Parts: sequence; structure tokens; C-alpha cells
Amino acid sequence: MLDPETRLLYGDSLKAPPGYEFDCGVATTFSMDFETALAISVSIAFLVSKNRDDVLSDHVALLEAVERTAKRLVVYADAGQIHADRGEGSRLTSLLEKTIVEVKSPGDGSFHPKLWAMRFKPLDHDDPIKMRLLILSRNLTRDRSWDAALSLDGTVLSRPSAGNRPLHDLLKQLPSMAVGSMDDARRRMTLAMADELRYVEWDMPPGCDALDLHVNGIGAGGWKPAKSRSIAVMSPFIDEEALEHLAALAPRAAKKLISRPDQLACISKATLGKFEQVLVLDEMAEGDDGEEPLPNEQQGLHAKIFVQEDGRRTTLTLGSGNATRTALLNKRGQSTRNVEVFASLHGQKSKLGSIDDILGDQGFGRMLRAFEPDEVEATAAQEVAAEQRLLDARRTLARGVLSLRCEALQDDTKRWRLWLIPSDGLQLGELGRIRAWPITLGEGHAKDVLDGVRTDSPIDLGSVPLVDLTRFIAMEITDLATGRSEIFSTGLDVEGMPEERDLAILNWVVDSRQKFMAYLRLLLASFIEHPLPPPNKTNGNAKGDWGSGADDEPILEDLMRALCAGDGRLGAVDRLVTRMEACAKDGTDDRLPPHFKELWRVFRTVLETQDAR
Repeated sequence: MLDPETRLLYGDSLKAPPGYEFDCGVATTFSMDFETALAISVSIAFLVSKNRDDVLSDHVALLEAVERTAKRLVVYADAGQIHADRGEGSRLTSLLEKTIVEVKSPGDGSFHPKLWAMRFKPLDHDDPIKMRLLILSRNLTRDRSWDAALSLDGTVLSRPSAGNRPLHDLLKQLPSMAVGSMDDARRRMTLAMADELRYVEWDMPPGCDALDLHVNGIGAGGWKPAKSRSIAVMSPFIDEEALEHLAALAPRAAKKLISRPDQLACISKATLGKFEQVLVLDEMAEGDDGEEPLPNEQQGLHAKIFVQEDGRRTTLTLGSGNATRTALLNKRGQSTRNVEVFASLHGQKSKLGSIDDILGDQGFGRMLRAFEPDEVEATAAQEVAAEQRLLDARRTLARGVLSLRCEALQDDTKRWRLWLIPSDGLQLGELGRIRAWPITLGEGHAKDVLDGVRTDSPIDLGSVPLVDLTRFIAMEITDLATGRSEIFSTGLDVEGMPEERDLAILNWVVDSRQKFMAYLRLLLASFIEHPLPPPNKTNGNAKGDWGSGADDEPILEDLMRALCAGDGRLGAVDRLVTRMEACAKDGTDDRLPPHFKELWRVFRTVLETQDAR
């Protein structure tokens, strides 16, 4: 348990069990970035994502992955916590507009749970439906921090399980937390997943004989750690009040406190003294692969784990919540509380392990060292205050007070003007500046918008080609007192988004016969039979097409296999051809190879005959 040599890869954890295929999924995260969201789509659609750079460099593969999974996936993220960069973002992120839903915690804290609930259909219709639950400490980002995750597979039965009620209640409330409009199909999918989760019986992890699931910040319940003989706490973020509470649960044996040096530096010596050992991650373990982190890529400790012993029993609780007041404590009169998710594993100490087994030298403890009180300085109060002001401003701007309007320009440029529409007369006195730009265009198109936001005046964000229209807007906000700046992205409701925008993205990606054939082969690849092949390296930038996609490659065998499978792949091909024909000049499209046009006429006739029957 928690052996640092035992790794769970994010992409691998999303693969369907043998004999099953992905049907739909609901994910929650505090923060996210678009690159990881796109890479996860590839993981789900093609079962592999071993090389992130190869995956993200090929637009044809990304387009098919997003289109294949987007309608069956919804990701709920805390409003204001989507990462943004100064450079141009991928146009393909616009295809995630209905998949990503920004939400607000009902307790005015952070929406902080990290989980996946996934449904898998059996290839043999006589087999039961399978579900997977991932309880994570990691966000949907490219971070390489030390995190902890629990993966549970289960079977849908005919009777409900009371232990799944917290998950049901969380998913049931997710659509009502949305800060903007939400796609009806994904709303229904979330509610259906919530109902089905009640009937799942989970397989127990090794060494465990009981499992409890908890959600904090929804209703009056949640995880309340009980008194025990001894306790250990691993949490990257901590505060005095929560540590005092946790240490009091085992006053004679508060064994270990593991956190980050900058966080421990802010805690009093008296509170730290209540733990036998105060530990931090050894610097040699932070960058475990020896590589320097990329921009916006975090490393270090990020896992949240609580281990308690009572007699011969051990309880290990992991999940999204830190050892902080807003995550753990639910006191009378407390107005701010995060939404968090936890899983508690119970077992005999001899099987699940003791605190020393799990966090000692034979377990994760070999990655730790003693904390030296003078090794770092506590964060200055001025910086802490600036961070809180910027967080409050993010939440204000991302929680439904802004929208967008698209207007077609009346000229031959085929461009659209994008307007930012404020409401509620936000003063945002703590800010000295706000700049905004569509994520597809980058910082070079940024406009100062603070005055317009304060006066409820529409703000012209400039003219945009159809393919670059998006509801995702990057914002740079600057604290007035300190000059500190942060960049984030948020998805806004849009008035007048042209229906042909997605078609423009398709035409941008599939711009040649070779790209068409490569995309066609991806459409014809099943979830089970054909994992994504490695890309051909065609230039010094290591970018290439997935498969050769040559015009003269035989395609009949692939079409016949899809026809016999009867799983909808040919319908996807028909939609692709129809979309390309609709935008072709004079009814012809040079991207469609002549031999394929003739072949597809035959298959389209077969499809029409089947539909008639």
C-alpha cells in the first residue's frame, strides 16, 4: 500500500476491463488544462497515450478522439480554475465546449473533488454492466507531483447499496452547481450515472475488508475522522485549526505529519510539536524522472492521506481534501466549506499495514526526510492576502457575470466580431487591470476590459476567423496592491455562435486526401480491435499522421469489418462524408479520393437499405 514503486498511470486507469468498452463517464476536478483534457480523450478513445507529445502533435488523431468521446463525457471543474497560456491554444479545444462544465461550490468554498465515474458496456450482451470509480488527489492537469489514487471496479446489481449514497448525492447535484448554461444531454447523462451508481457492488482492494465513501460540502454529512489510538497525516496544504483537531483525535500517538516546507513554516512550533515526526518530501524524490518541470507543471507532494490505527485495525483515508478547516471541519456558523470526496479503506493491521508499514522506511517513508524549521521562511502576509484577492476575483469573473456575442461582419472577409458582455456592474476594486482574449488567438489579441466590466459596457474583443471562434476566454488579472498577475480561462455563454463553426474546424484539420484517409481509418478503428498506432515521423518536429493514409491504400477490408460489426462506425463515416460534401465547391471535394467515392456509393446504398428494413 502506497509503495512508491507502484505507479498508476492516468491513461491506463481509464481503460475498459477486458471484454468491455467505454460507454460514458463523469469526471470532477478542481483545476484543469486543455492539453490534458485532449490527451485524456485520446486515452479513452484509442486505449493508449504512452507519449503525450506524439498524441498532442497530431490534429487528425485529436479530432477523432474528441469527436468520438465528447458526447459521452462530461467534466465538472471549479469555475475560474481552468489553466490558460499566453500563446495560441489549439482550435480543437473548442470541441470541448459542451464537455467542460464550470461549477460553484454551494458552500462558497472551492469545488475540490477529484473523481471519475465510468460506465463500461460488455461486448457479450449476456455479461453485466461494469462501473469504475477513481478517487484521486490529482487534478486534470499535467502536474508530475506525488499523488495518490484509488481505482475500484464494480458490477451493477439489482439492489441498491447504502454505501454509494454519497456519490449519488454528489452527482445528482452537479448540474445544479453549473454557473452557466449546460447541454441537456450531459445533464441527463450525469443524472443517469448518479442513479446507476447506487446499484454498484465494488470489488475490495487487497488487504481491505470494508470500504466507506464520503463527500464533504454537500448536505450535513461527510467525512469526520474518528478518535483513534494513533494517527498520521499527509497533506500538501495545512492550517493550524485542522492540525489541532486531527492531533486531538489521537493525543498520545499523533505519529507523523507530512507536508510541504512552505506550509509547515506557517504552523506554530506548539502545533508541530504534537506530532512525533514532521516530514517533507526529499528533494531527490520531487523530480523522480530527473527532468525539469515545464511551465505550469507542478511537482513535489500533492497526495492527501490520513492513516489511523485502533487496536488491530487500520483505516486509510485518501481523496481530495487537505488538512484544512474548509476541507475537513464543519463547525456551526462556518460559512465557507469545500466540496471534497474521500474513500476510507478498513482492514486488519496485519493485512492493510500499520502507519509505520505504510509511511515508514519500507513504504512511502523512504521518499521523506525530517523538516528543518528554519529551512524556509513563512509566506509573507502580503502575498497570502494578494493570493486570496486574486482567487476571489477569479471566482467573481467566472461565475456567470460575463457572456459573449458573435456578429458576422458584413464584408467578404468571412470573419466574426466577438463581444464580451458584462453584467451586474462589478467594481473589482482589488484589481488594477484585466486583459482578455480568445484562447485560440493568444495574448497578442488581448484587450483591456476592466473599465467595461465596471460600467457594464460591451467590449469589442476583435474580429475572429470562423475556425477561431470559441467560448473559452483567457483572462489576465493583476492585483492592484502588489502588481501580482495570474492567468486563467473560463467558458462563457455565447449568443450567435454559428452552427458551421465545428465544420470549419473539421475542414481545417482534414485539409488533404492524405488527412482524409488517415481520419477515415481512425473512424473505422473500433475501441477494442485497433489501438492507436504510433505516428509516422515525417519531419524534425516529430509530427506526422497516424497511419500512412495514402490515397491508394485498400479500404474495402476496413469498411467490410465495420459493416459486419454493426456498431455505428459506418454511420460516423457517412456523417463525415456528408459534412465534407456539404461544404464542397460545386458539389465536389478533391479531398475525397476517386476510388473511395465509388466504393462509398455502394456502402451508402447498403446503409439506406438496412435503415429501410
